[in-house]
Amino acid sequence: MFDFVGKRYWFFLLSALVIIPGIISLAVFGLKPGVDFSSGTFITLALNNQEVSESQLRDLLVSLGYSDSLVQKSGDGFEIRIPGEPSSVDQQKILADIQTKFDPAAEITKFSAVSPMVASKTARNAAIAVAVASVGILLYITFAFRRMPSPFRWGICAIAALLHDILVVMGIFSILGWATGAKVDVMFITGMLTVAGYSVHDTIVVFDRIRENMSKHIGNDFEETVNISIVQTLTRSLNTSLTVFLVLLTLLLLVGGTIHNFTLVLLIGVVTGTYSSVCNASQLLIVWEKGEWRRFFSWLPFVRKSSSQT
Repeated sequence: MFDFVGKRYWFFLLSALVIIPGIISLAVFGLKPGVDFSSGTFITLALNNQEVSESQLRDLLVSLGYSDSLVQKSGDGFEIRIPGEPSSVDQQKILADIQTKFDPAAEITKFSAVSPMVASKTARNAAIAVAVASVGILLYITFAFRRMPSPFRWGICAIAALLHDILVVMGIFSILGWATGAKVDVMFITGMLTVAGYSVHDTIVVFDRIRENMSKHIGNDFEETVNISIVQTLTRSLNTSLTVFLVLLTLLLLVGGTIHNFTLVLLIGVVTGTYSSVCNASQLLIVWEKGEWRRFFSWLPFVRKSSSQT
């Protein structure tokens, strides 16, 4: 049986090596906002010519100077998002070129602008959504494991693993934004919330097995019980994650387009969520149970005082 628990600090080190560059990138470059979190223009386009593709429309917009535009198929037409100042978008010019090149009967059925104030509100609401989801998860896990000693501890460890996954995804997107110009949008936030759910679901599976094995008194001590539980759930976690990973990889390579960010977030999230559930969340329970966290924060006065009293 592989000793996951005995190698917990190697797992923590690997997590740190992945997270720290991302945190540095977030501090220096931040996340590059897309049209949903900055000012921009939304256009709904109706076409009779059903042979027009997203890539054709995107190439036309690039030729008109709107290089960062997003184009998405919607019913019998398209939805177009153009970042930047709304006043810089020439609606009539865009429509005239589309009519000339693709469909004389094309028409713009909706044209709306997003001001910086509205974009700022969207970003704030997205941050609130992530925070509320995290609090809800913490309360749920604390309630679900209320019969265990220190149930709040289980919720905190699950949230710590969740924070690990969020930092990994945000850090990678910050680096991609600096290196390739990748931007975050509402689909990015949707993907982050989905990753949060997936990560916590995987963590709860491991936690539930630990609880079951503790009630059956499997293992000589808490460390052995946790390690047995991880090994018992490992095959299930890897099989589930691998099937989801292959589907997402197919979508990323073959579909792309406007769901590219969403797919990429999920792809990264599935990998890091599986890792954190197996290698971090349950290991943190042991660190907390044994009081090993005091070693890392012994330089803090209140921790040093608590240790000396103990």
